[in-house]
Amino acid sequence: MCRGFNIPICDYNINKFNMISTELKSHFLRLYQMAFSDDNFAVLEMQMLYKFAQERGVTKEELDHILLHPSHETAIPELLDERIEYLYDLSIMIWADGVVTEDEKNTLRKYCVKFGFLDENIDELSSFLLENAKKDLSKNELLKLIKE
Repeated sequence: MCRGFNIPICDYNINKFNMISTELKSHFLRLYQMAFSDDNFAVLEMQMLYKFAQERGVTKEELDHILLHPSHETAIPELLDERIEYLYDLSIMIWADGVVTEDEKNTLRKYCVKFGFLDENIDELSSFLLENAKKDLSKNELLKLIKE
């Protein structure tokens, strides 16, 4: 029962939260970290975070729970397309406030390495992602460009 009330709603919400993959929870925590990487957490960045959650079927309440109760487990997407999509989300988050700082660029590079990309490709990949995020290119269009 939920906090002394005679309704099992909390169990449902906890179970629903547990159904979100560790990979996706990790992604939202990385996005949140990216928003703070320039020491200026803008409202636009928080709005972007909730937009990403909505795109993936995660409610505001579920995202709040992820951010307020971060797991120490992390997961990197296995599929290349998903890795690119997640890194592109980070690039879009960087542009959310209209300013790209060196700290944000360094954080993006760090995630490119963490996602398994070769060191010699990191600068080119991160620049490519940031340039296209600035142009507001869709993820599908970005993936098509990469495959050309």
